[in-house]
Amino acid sequence: MAVKFAFKFEKCQKHGKFKRRKMSQTHPFKPIFDKNSKILILGSFPSVVSRELGFYYANPQNRFWRVLAQILNAPPPETTDEKINFLLAHRIAIYDAAISCEIKGSSDAKMTAVAPANLEPIFSGARIAQVFANGGKAYEICKKYLEDEIIKATKNEVIKLPSTSPANAKFSLEKLTCEWKVVVKTLKGG
Repeated sequence: MAVKFAFKFEKCQKHGKFKRRKMSQTHPFKPIFDKNSKILILGSFPSVVSRELGFYYANPQNRFWRVLAQILNAPPPETTDEKINFLLAHRIAIYDAAISCEIKGSSDAKMTAVAPANLEPIFSGARIAQVFANGGKAYEICKKYLEDEIIKATKNEVIKLPSTSPANAKFSLEKLTCEWKVVVKTLKGG
């Protein structure tokens, strides 16, 4: 799927300046999973940096890869290929809860007109036992649009994890790592 970068410019009534307004974005990446994937981590929607660099959690400020590396006692993957291999080696699938939305910048708070992702290909192609939401917006989308599909496939409700986004400054890397250890417990559970 190709990413759409569409912006409209409006003249501000108050200041007479042109400003960019949010426009529809379509998810640019395929889900990462294989038949051995046991858990699925859903983000909300790729950030501007991730869309520009072409892979999930590509913003170096995002702590996703560092958190996973710490909880799995592994070196953080650097390249896209290393990241894919890292996920598959640890039986982790990743995708986002929204397949499209209107958004300005990368702020989840500015997401509107959300269309939920189709998780059926992941659930039919892997034995996902648990779905985790990376942050509040991903969790909100899961609860609103995907809950029935998730429970039917996994027999479990989605678990909300604190966001690894740099916008979640109240969580240090240490605190995130502690909260995300539930992922390891699930992976070791069978």
